[in-house]
Order: sequence, then C-alpha cells, then structure tokens
Amino acid sequence: MATFIGQLIGFAVIVFVIVKFVVPPVRSLMAARQEEVRTQLADSAEAAQRVVDADTYLAQRVAEGRSEAETIVGEATSDAQRIAEQLRAQAVVDGDRIRVQGDQQVVLLRSQRVRELRAELGREALRRASDIVRTRVAQPEELSASVDRFLDEIDAMAPVTLAVSASDDDLRPASREARAATVHQFDAVAGPLTDDDLTQMAADLAAVAGLLLREPMLARHLSDGSGDPEAKAALLDRVLSGQVKDSALTVLRTAVSVRWSATRDLVDTVQLVAQLSLLERARRQGDVERVAEQLFRSGRLVAGQPRLAGLLSDYAEPADGRVALLTSVLGESCGNSAVTVALLSQTVRLLHGERVDDVIEELAHLAVARQGEVVAEVVAAADITPAQRERLTSILTRIYRHPVSIQMTIDPAVLGGLSVTVGEEVIDGTLSSRLAAATTNLPG
Repeated sequence: MATFIGQLIGFAVIVFVIVKFVVPPVRSLMAARQEEVRTQLADSAEAAQRVVDADTYLAQRVAEGRSEAETIVGEATSDAQRIAEQLRAQAVVDGDRIRVQGDQQVVLLRSQRVRELRAELGREALRRASDIVRTRVAQPEELSASVDRFLDEIDAMAPVTLAVSASDDDLRPASREARAATVHQFDAVAGPLTDDDLTQMAADLAAVAGLLLREPMLARHLSDGSGDPEAKAALLDRVLSGQVKDSALTVLRTAVSVRWSATRDLVDTVQLVAQLSLLERARRQGDVERVAEQLFRSGRLVAGQPRLAGLLSDYAEPADGRVALLTSVLGESCGNSAVTVALLSQTVRLLHGERVDDVIEELAHLAVARQGEVVAEVVAAADITPAQRERLTSILTRIYRHPVSIQMTIDPAVLGGLSVTVGEEVIDGTLSSRLAAATTNLPG
C-alpha cells in the first residue's frame, strides 16, 4: 500500500512537475506553432488570393494587349494602304516627270542635231559660195563691179548735196556779210589769246547768246539794221560791261554794228563764234580731228536713241538738268574730250526748238571744216579706176561735208569691194568681211 501510495505520490510529483514545468512550455510552443500555422494559412490564403488577382489582372492585360494589338494592326494596315497609295501616286508623278523629261531630252537632242546639220550645211554652202566668189572676182570686170556695188551702197547713204548747216548758205546776203565780218573779227581777236582765254571767250559768248534768247526785245534792238550802230554798241556796253571779257566784248561790238536780215541770225552767229572759240583751242592742241570724230559719234548715238534725243531737246525743262543728263551719257568718263563735252553742253544749253541730234551733226561738220582736208584710207583687192576714185571722193566729200583725200592700199585678201577708214570710223564693204560675217552668223 505504501508502495502504491509512494508510487502515487511519485506519479503525482511527476504529473506536478510535468504540469508545472513541461506543460506551460509545451502549451506555449503549441500555441506559437498554432499561431504560425494560422499565419501560414492566412499567408497561403492571401497568396492564393494574389494568384487569383494576378490571374485576373493577367487576363485583363492580355485582353487589353489583344485589343491594342488589333488596334495597332488596324492602324498599320491603314498606314500601309495609305503609304501604298502615296507611293503609287508618286510613282505616277515620277513616271510622268521622267516621260516629260525624256520627251524634252528628245526634243533637245533633235534640235541640237538640227543645228549641227544646219551648221554643217551652212559651212558647206559658205565654202562653196566663197569658192564661187573667189572664182568670179578673179575676173577684172567682176572685181570692178564689186567696187561699183559698194559705191552704190554708200552713195545711198550720202546726203544729196554738200550744204553744211554751219555754213552761210542758208543766210540772206545781209546776214551772210554780217556773219563774215563777225567771224573775221573773232579771227583777229583770237590770235594772241591763250587756250584759257579762248575757253573764257566761249563761255562769255554762250552766256550772251543765252541772254539774247531769253530777252528777245534786246536781241531785236541789237540786230535792228535801221538802228544807230554807235547807240547799239553803247547799249551793249551798258548791259555787258564788266560781265564779259574785253575779247568777247570786241567781237560782240562788231556783231551789233553790222546789219542783220533776221534777229535769229545774230543769236546764231554769237553761238557760232562761241563754238569757234572752243574749236580754235582744239586746233591749237592738235585735237580738232578727234573732237570732230567724237561729235559725229555722239550725234549718231543720240539720233539712235529717240527718248534721249527728246529729253535733251526739250528746252522747256531746266538747262542744268539736261546738261547733267548729257554729261552722264556723253561726258569725259565716256571717252569724250573736255572740249567735246564743253561744245555739247553749250549746244544743249542753247537749244530753243531745234533737235539736239541735228544741231550736234551741224557742230560736227563745223569741226570738220576747221581741221582741213579729211584723209580716207581705202583698202581694195586691186587698184580702182580713175572714175571710181573720183566717184568715191565725191561721195565721201558729201558724207563728211569736207574735201577728202584718198590713200589707197592694195590687199588681195579682201577679195572685192572696198574698206574705207576715216579717223576711227570704218565703212567695210569688202567681200571678205561679208563672208566672215556670214560665218559668224552660222547657227551652232
């Protein structure tokens, strides 16, 4: 019994010890384990829910991806169709452009070939024509005929008569004698004058001519043949004394002391003497021939430009403006000498209804008349006959309004016709030059 009680007590102690010291830790361990299991179960459930959510999201994204893919495919298909249409349209445009360029190239090549053929044909025709010309002019009568044809051509260019406008042929006897007396007085006064004095005299006389144009009553009184010469000279002194040099005043006294047929003749003669003053200066400098050539050239340039001639001839416009225009076109910067520019400026300033090109031509003839005999250098394939020389001299005299001396040069290379050089002006009517011009004008 005691054993049983002892065993029971021992069992109770063991149970106590177990309950006291083993059960709480085990219970705590089990509770912790249970909590861990519960946590794991919750995590597992949460993970399972996340998997479900992920599957749902994935399904949504797959659906959206499929939708976007369908949209992209649709847009790509549309873009591809649009690009294909644009490429087809561009291909049509490029094809048309290439076709047009091809057509233009064909036309260009055809035109070029036509020009080449025309050039070849022209050269061959010209070569044959040259051979024919050389053969014909080898005969003396044909060579002489080519000279006659040239003379006929320049004869048509020449004026019918030799009347020089700057001469006295258009004046009545009284004015002719008055002009001669005035020019004679100028020649006497001009002798001891220097070049600068002559230039000043020209300026003074041009100013007086302008005054007479502006004051017709004064001009009429000074040119009145019934007036007292001494009274007219006294009036002239009162008006011009101290305004012009004595040399110009001496010439003007002579001009008003003689009898004039018309008032305009006095004004024109004063202007003429002003021009002679500048030409006398050019003559002393050995430059009158060049001045004459420049005047001829200037007159033809103005005559060839009607608008310029009209502007310069319009005396209703201020003279300074017209002279400025003249200087810009025909001034020293354009190759004309100072004397030429002064003559042209004086002419434009004193215009009063005349055409400027006609007046410049008259002035050029006046310059020619002051320089002596004109020399014409003539080139021919063979010597011309005396009759042809005489006719050529007559024609050139009418053209240049002055006696002409011919200097012949024989050059067989000209083939036929004549070449005439007067100063810087050349009239080339040779057969060789015409063949050369034909060669230059060939196409291609």
